[in-house]
Amino acid sequence: MTYRRVVLKAFGGPEQLHLEDVEELPEPGPGEVRVKVLAAGTGFTDTIIRQGQYPGVKDKPPFVPGYDWFGVIDEVGPGVSGLRVGQSVADMPVIGAYTQYLCVRAERVVPAPEGLAPSEAVAMILSYTTAYQMLTRLKQLAPGMSCLVHAAGGAVGTALLELGRQMGLVMYGTASAGKHAVVTRFGGIPIDYRSEDFVEVVMRKTAGAGVDIVFDTIGGANWARSYKCLGRGGLLVGFGALQLTTGEEKVPALVWGFARLLGLWKLIPDSRSSTFYNIQSRREKLPQEFRQDVQALFALLAEGKLHPAIAAEVPLEQVAQVHRQIDNAEIAGKVVLLCNRE
Repeated sequence: MTYRRVVLKAFGGPEQLHLEDVEELPEPGPGEVRVKVLAAGTGFTDTIIRQGQYPGVKDKPPFVPGYDWFGVIDEVGPGVSGLRVGQSVADMPVIGAYTQYLCVRAERVVPAPEGLAPSEAVAMILSYTTAYQMLTRLKQLAPGMSCLVHAAGGAVGTALLELGRQMGLVMYGTASAGKHAVVTRFGGIPIDYRSEDFVEVVMRKTAGAGVDIVFDTIGGANWARSYKCLGRGGLLVGFGALQLTTGEEKVPALVWGFARLLGLWKLIPDSRSSTFYNIQSRREKLPQEFRQDVQALFALLAEGKLHPAIAAEVPLEQVAQVHRQIDNAEIAGKVVLLCNRE
């Protein structure tokens, strides 16, 4: 049976993504299951991998990109127990998700409730689990506390806003003016980073007290400015470097910003702190925690308590176009690839 997958031929732009036909389905080996992929997420992290700038991927092209997927088990390999054909499952392989079929070690998949919409379910894996862990695993947050979210109109940004609102937090979000509607819809107070000084706005809106936590995916120079938004006991969480891939920042500046983020430059303690979060490395160190958090989000989704911002559902054939839109910051929320759209 022939199936389709997307292959990155070389590091570079969206034109390096090619759709190809494969003559035979992959066969699951001992301890593996074969999955029919229903949905694969797309996002900024995929574009970093495409450009060859993601430190967590050592593979060289050609390979199949795609950070996360949701699907159903199509075949069970020898020695696998506790999983069945037709069962809904998900995983975050970092690469490999842009395909109609794949094989994966059985212990890596996260079982999901039946009946979830594939596009919403795949949003729970990278985007919502990143947000959920940063909100619940790094600092004790209580209702009434305040947060600043950068890139608040994106997939992780909207997840942070929705989950933060449910926790009773006051959420500020930087975004371009065209994305303010989605920021507001998800419970955030929008700040136009292009026409406003977000540090000045945050300090004014908090009467000089600052926020309790900042989530910054922009980069080194921005981290230093985000730190100024923190109140006493506040935490800055860096979880990406958007400006590195857009060319607005170079590696030396990022390295210096990273050192500052970790507090290596501070001579006098000021009660504020900073850290860096990476879902991939945390998952590898704490796989059971990852499984618990994804399943907690699946449960909330099944109960109708989460409503991820799905900007569009498109077939695999449109993957290059989606990457161009991500590169140009044109997407509010998340575009999902429906890999086996009938």
